[in-house]
Amino acid sequence: MTLHYSGMPSDLAAAYRAGAPDANGQAPERRISDGDGVPCRHCLENVAAGEPYLVLAYRPFPAPQPYAELGPIFLHAEACPAYAPAAGLPEREQRGKSGRILRGYGADDRIVYGTGIVVGNDGIEAAAEAILERADVAYVHMRSATNNCFTLRIDRAT
Repeated sequence: MTLHYSGMPSDLAAAYRAGAPDANGQAPERRISDGDGVPCRHCLENVAAGEPYLVLAYRPFPAPQPYAELGPIFLHAEACPAYAPAAGLPEREQRGKSGRILRGYGADDRIVYGTGIVVGNDGIEAAAEAILERADVAYVHMRSATNNCFTLRIDRAT
């Protein structure tokens, strides 16, 4: 199975950079990166030391509903290129050590029970493939295992 990895949609990232309210209705906060652990959820790279970034509440779902989790994320304050979905698992996720939560969602954007798993970074791709083999799973979200922050979305390549 070929997997596609994607971060926040570009139009939404641009809206937040322009001052649109986040999922809590608040303006994104602007900070300066110290270069340690500030992953942008659009380009899926770290925000380098000295660069500005935004902190905001993000809900990676089309509409509020009971399973539409939201949480804090970081975003480059200046435009950055969207991660190329076919580029494979981002390098920073391959070398991470804290592990990740993977969870499958149906076409209705609801959690598919029995798909949630905590996995080491070296097992992300195999676990995502196993979850996506289920006919009732439309996509997978990956989150931080330590802070539960949204990391990226995983889809079957079409």
